[in-house]
Amino acid sequence: MSRITPSAELGAIVRRFLRSYASGDKEAVVNLFSDNSALGYIGSAHDEIWRDDTLRRGMASYMDDIPKFDWDQDDFRGFECGDLGWVEWFGERVSLDNGKEINFRSSFVLHLEKGVWKIVHVHNSNPVSNMQALGYESQGFEDLLDAGLAAAADLPRSGIATIMFTDIADSTVIAETIGDVRWSAAVKSHVETVNQILVEHQGVLIKSLGDGTMSSFSSARTALLTAVALQRAMEEESSEPQLQIRVGLHTGDLIEQDGDMFGTVVNKAARIAAVAHPDEIRLSDATKIMVGKADFTFSDPVTTTLKGLDGEHALYRLEWKA
Repeated sequence: MSRITPSAELGAIVRRFLRSYASGDKEAVVNLFSDNSALGYIGSAHDEIWRDDTLRRGMASYMDDIPKFDWDQDDFRGFECGDLGWVEWFGERVSLDNGKEINFRSSFVLHLEKGVWKIVHVHNSNPVSNMQALGYESQGFEDLLDAGLAAAADLPRSGIATIMFTDIADSTVIAETIGDVRWSAAVKSHVETVNQILVEHQGVLIKSLGDGTMSSFSSARTALLTAVALQRAMEEESSEPQLQIRVGLHTGDLIEQDGDMFGTVVNKAARIAAVAHPDEIRLSDATKIMVGKADFTFSDPVTTTLKGLDGEHALYRLEWKA
């Protein structure tokens, strides 16, 4: 029976992997992955669970979306037992190139393949939410937000409005898996579905970009009913790929003053969508106040920071499956 022994070699391999990951060296990162179908990666966000070829194909695109980083503590605790090994790393004062500094922890499982140790499993975690810890969001929301702000002429010049953002979760991985042609067709069909449901609920599609949409409603209640209809349409869809969407809503005054008021309402709605999980509908306290409790069930509030907005913000989850 193989004995468990300390392994400085495995610690050095994982250190090399993380240095490559931190600096954006995609080729080195993917090359250190195992060829075994058991390959898996669990990230710090709710939906970062990738396996096998999906991970190999999607890792490069994922690395484009995360900040580069460095760390102070360089302590890798490795062990091996036969042709399997594992490494623990507790990263203290991990500094990101977006100015954030966090603590981090990771575990790695390695497999000996043809005399070479390869990483077969990675599990990353941090003790707070991804948004609070890392301060980054999907670039897709950034692009849609910019495009939505440029479409101000399509919105009324004054009055209360509820803004809704949606996007497809794990879109990069799905696109890498099914290919450009099928992905393009899936996105086109999805946006058509969103637009159809908006029309049925008197919503206005302000902008679509890629797999994301931005829309406006004169009624917060109607906006929430539309969000529920969208999630149920996704749930009932039987064709592949089975898509999941994230939805974020915020209500505010659209009185325009050099674009600032307009931008704040839209900006916050986009930021709320960015911290939603797949299948979730997240909304601001302002939207919840507008609709009250009638016809809807909400989670307890969660307070978090939102990128580009001062202070902390109370967010609610609409329990649409109830």
